[in-house]
Amino acid sequence: MAIEIKAPTFPESVADGTVATWHKQPGDAVKRDDLIVDIETDKVVLEVLATADGVLGAIVKNEGDTVLSDEVLGSIEAGGAAAAPAAAAAPAAAQAAAPAAEGEEDPVAAPAARKLAEENGINIASVAGTGKGGRVTKEDVVAAVAAKKSAPAAAPAKAAAPAAAAPVFAAGDRVEKRVPMTRLRAKVAERLVEAQSNMAMLTTFNEVDMTEVMALRSKYKDLFEKSHNGVRLGFMSFFVKAATEALKRFPAVNASIDGADIVYHGYADVGVAVSSDRGLVVPVLRNAELMSLAEIEGGIATFGKKARDGKLSMDEMTGGTFTITNGGTFGSMMSTPIVNPPQAAILGMHNILQRPMAINGQVVIRPMMYLALSYDHRLIDGKEAVTFLVTIKNLLEDPARLLLDI
Repeated sequence: MAIEIKAPTFPESVADGTVATWHKQPGDAVKRDDLIVDIETDKVVLEVLATADGVLGAIVKNEGDTVLSDEVLGSIEAGGAAAAPAAAAAPAAAQAAAPAAEGEEDPVAAPAARKLAEENGINIASVAGTGKGGRVTKEDVVAAVAAKKSAPAAAPAKAAAPAAAAPVFAAGDRVEKRVPMTRLRAKVAERLVEAQSNMAMLTTFNEVDMTEVMALRSKYKDLFEKSHNGVRLGFMSFFVKAATEALKRFPAVNASIDGADIVYHGYADVGVAVSSDRGLVVPVLRNAELMSLAEIEGGIATFGKKARDGKLSMDEMTGGTFTITNGGTFGSMMSTPIVNPPQAAILGMHNILQRPMAINGQVVIRPMMYLALSYDHRLIDGKEAVTFLVTIKNLLEDPARLLLDI
């Protein structure tokens, strides 16, 4: 009996997806809950698992094809995986065995494996296949790339493994390589253009003296980590707490425009920009105004791990009433972050540097950070934006205010 393999049910905010990688090929034995195929959407990569034991039958949607919610991707011939029908397995086995029998240099390989090998300068013929009938899988190429990176470099020019997303060319080469944008990158590009086209976006700047926050963190970070089961105390939790307090005082910064209406949110769902191999993603801390520093830090750490592993769910990436991004992680001194529609504002953090400051008539060295607030001027007046940012500055320079709510 054939069981249909269907794409996941996408939320309303996601129109469609793209078949990223088939982890099984027709004729391969599968077991219930085996990973069959990855679907890439504008926000996350969704994994489609086998719903029964059997053999993978026909593939309806190939890698790179666009799929809709609940659309059929392929089928599984139900039955014990160990007792897979010989007729289903024979074509794949014969296809894999043919190149070896004929002595060809190019073995049977999954399309994703060939693409990854090409991007990383790996000769597909040199990769030992562990798939059915000796088929080279994507995982085989990943292992070959890792081995190449860890191997001693006999010739430095050839030893450096190029990044999969951005190929490295030898000096003097006048070659070009065209690769399609990922759906995530394409969506980011679309939203950035949309934001600049449809908003009256401005940015206001200020600077914050991080002395008190750094002293507080230095004094209590070990006790904090011990008291909260290994959760580390970072700077982001202070900024999230300061931002949520400021959002209470300036509701327009936490609002959004919907047609001719202004929607004021009675909660603060704060998006925290996290870097991943697929690009920048923005998971959301729900009701951040109710969270403790430990809960905020724990949530951010969990999001970071999920982003690196590609495990962020659609719900974790959807919504948000305000966003914080930290370019200082990469050494940025100053930037103008772009608002994420339909939100009205975004806070940009930057690098902390020791700088001479005039305090009470004396020049002293202080750890200073530039802050940037980009905002939609259709909704937020300049006075509101400036005083909102000054409020965050004041709360961070005297963190006791966060506890005393003053």
